[in-house]
Amino acid sequence: MYGFMTNDNEQLEIEYLLKREMEEITFDLGDHRIDSEIKAAMEERYAVLFQLFRRFASREECLQYMPRKKEQN
Repeated sequence: MYGFMTNDNEQLEIEYLLKREMEEITFDLGDHRIDSEIKAAMEERYAVLFQLFRRFASREECLQYMPRKKEQN
């Protein structure tokens, strides 16, 4: 296990970067021109970013960015 120490300004910056990246991925997932294999990789990346985000953000913010469940076809 690794430890990570940040001050308040660094924590806010990390939260901002994670939010921005997750919003970009969410936007790109809606693009029909992107191949399904690439979208799957983007969804995996989103899951990793969200796990990091959970360590910094409040519960309310986590609910806002919680990944959507895949629909079963």
